[in-house]
Amino acid sequence: MRDRRGVAWDWGIGVGVAAILVVTGVSGAQSASWPAYLLPVVGGLALVWRREWPRVVLGVTGVCAVGAQAAGLDLPAVAYLVAVYTAMRAGHRWPVVIGSVGLLLALPFADMLAEPGGAAADSFRHARSVLEIGWLVGVAGAGEALRQAERRADEAERTKEETARRRANEERLHIARELHDSLTHQISVIKVQAEAAVHLARKRGEEVPPALLAIRDAGREATRELRATLGALRDDDVSPPRGIDHVNGLVEQARATGLDLTLTIDGPRQDVPAAVERTAYRIVQESLTNITRHADAARAEVRIDFRPDALDILVEDDGTGATAGPTPGVGLLGMRERVTALGGRLRAEPRTGGGFTVHAELPVERKS
Repeated sequence: MRDRRGVAWDWGIGVGVAAILVVTGVSGAQSASWPAYLLPVVGGLALVWRREWPRVVLGVTGVCAVGAQAAGLDLPAVAYLVAVYTAMRAGHRWPVVIGSVGLLLALPFADMLAEPGGAAADSFRHARSVLEIGWLVGVAGAGEALRQAERRADEAERTKEETARRRANEERLHIARELHDSLTHQISVIKVQAEAAVHLARKRGEEVPPALLAIRDAGREATRELRATLGALRDDDVSPPRGIDHVNGLVEQARATGLDLTLTIDGPRQDVPAAVERTAYRIVQESLTNITRHADAARAEVRIDFRPDALDILVEDDGTGATAGPTPGVGLLGMRERVTALGGRLRAEPRTGGGFTVHAELPVERKS
C-alpha cells in the first residue's frame, strides 16, 4: 500500500504528464479536434495507478499514444515511457517487449492515417522511429538496472540478517553450554545436600532449621529457573523444542499447583511458522508462571484461537498479585519483544473486574 506522500507523488506525475502532452499539442497548432486531446489526458492520468497495475497501465498508455497519433496529435510517448520504466522495475519484461514492438509497428500506420505524406514525410517518420527505439531501450534499461540493484540490496540485507542470526544462535548455544557446565552441577549438589540434611533431621525427630528449609527451596527454584533458561537459550529457529502441542503440559503443571485452569483451542488446527509456535508457547508459559507465583489466583483461562490471518492467545486470571506496576517484569518485556519481532500486538494489563489479562495477536502468512 502507498502512503500519502506516494499517492501525492503519483498524482503529480500523472497530472503533470497529461498537462505537458496537452500543452505540447495545443502549442504545436496541430489540426486535431478537441476530443482527440482526451487521449493524452487519459494516458497521463493512468500513470497514477502504474504501481498497482503496471501491465494494465502499460497497455492503456500505449493505446492512447497510438490513438492520439492517428487523431492528428504528433506527441511524444512520454506516458508510455514512464509506464515502461515502472513495468520493467516491477519485473514485467515480456509485456514491455511485446507492447513496445506493437507500439513501434502501429505508430507508422497511425501517421499515415493522420497525414498521408510523400518521401519527406517517410524520411521524418523513419528518423523519429529510430529515436523512439532509442528512448524505449534507454528507459527499459534504466528500469531493469534499478530492479537488479534493489534485488541485490535485498539479498545483501537478507544475507546479513541470516549471518547475524546464525552468530547469535551460536553464541546462545555457547552460553548455554557454559551455564550448564559451571552452574548446573554446583546447584544440583547444593539442592541434594540440603534435601538430605532436611530428610535426616526429620528422621531423627529434630526441628529443621528455617535457614536449611530456605536453602532447600532456593535450590529447587534455582534448578527450575536454570532449566528454563537453558531451554530458552537452546531454543533456535530451526528445531524449536516447544510449540502449541506442548501447551497441555504447561496447563497440567499449573493445575498441579491447585489452580482451576481451563484450556480452549478454537478454530481448525493449522500449520503456523515455527517462530509463531515458539512465541505462543513462551507467552502461555510466562503467563502461567506469573499466575502461579504472584497472582494469588483461584481460576485462570488459556484460549488459543486459530484465525485465517493470525494466531490469537489469551490468558486471564482472577488473582490480585499480578498487576502492572511502574517497572514491568523481565518476563513481560521478553514477551513484548518476541511479539513485536513477529509484527504482532501484545496487551498485558489488569482486568476491570479484577485479575490480569495477557492478549497477543501473532500474524500468520498463509501460502497461496
